[in-house]
Amino acid sequence: MTETERAYYDRRAPEYDDWYRGTGLFEQRNRPGWAEELANLQAALASLRFGSFIDVACGTGFLTSVLRGSIIGLDQSASMLEVARSRVPQGFFVRGDALQMPFRSRQADCLMAGHFYGHLDEAAQRTFLKEARRIAKSLLIVDAAQREDFPAEEYQERVLNDGSRHVVHKRYFTPELLMSEIGAGKTLHSGRWFVAVLV
Repeated sequence: MTETERAYYDRRAPEYDDWYRGTGLFEQRNRPGWAEELANLQAALASLRFGSFIDVACGTGFLTSVLRGSIIGLDQSASMLEVARSRVPQGFFVRGDALQMPFRSRQADCLMAGHFYGHLDEAAQRTFLKEARRIAKSLLIVDAAQREDFPAEEYQERVLNDGSRHVVHKRYFTPELLMSEIGAGKTLHSGRWFVAVLV
């Protein structure tokens, strides 16, 4: 991740959850069924029965907070981790690089990455998947669902509350596409807005 990208996520941390909650700059967005689907996704994550999780690129811990079992969160943004620590006080949070994770082999039962994999280019995907398979027995990817009204891949301009503008690479997935890249598994959630695959 570049310094520019790191700065973006540090600046976005205080407002990141607006995206999930439909508040702030997201209040006027037309996202039919969003709240219900988000609740269904959270319920699916909460139903998983692993003894331990590592949540990579955990951000503010919004999804991390519903996981059951011992939890380690990893993120490169100190500002994101500050929010995550307050939200998930029973978790242990580490600042670090998702492509060179500071964890021993097989440290967790399941490694989760929520809305991270879709930002990676092909080389970074390969590095991340190699690291994920080293660290955990199971891999859970949560990301944005492919839709007819959006291209499958794009560079998005994102505007923060302070008016700053940032460009990020973004991909959208079907469960089948995700499994073709990360390995055969099962679909945990498939909807208009989110997909989650466990392998």
